Amino acid sequence: MAAPSARLRLRVVPGARRDSLVGRYADGWKVRVAAPPERGAANRAVVALLARTLRLPEGDVAVVSGQGSRDKIVELAGIDARELEGRLASAEKEEPR
Repeated sequence: MAAPSARLRLRVVPGARRDSLVGRYADGWKVRVAAPPERGAANRAVVALLARTLRLPEGDVAVVSGQGSRDKIVELAGIDARELEGRLASAEKEEPR
């Protein structure tokens, strides 16, 4: 049996005051990262934020589409879609605004 994995659509806002999960955005989620959109810094910040938020190793989080765009698709290994939604919803409730 293959290990579980899920894909997540994101709208990323780089150059924010701090890294945070904002909440639902269309059919995905919106995140803010403090890193600028230069030389992959924002993508690395997105990976770190999701790994921390979802309690996954950074190596299990990869931007697979939209490397140079605000709209990204991220693949997450070791978590299925149902568990992903549950962890995101929990993190959203805990996130200070």
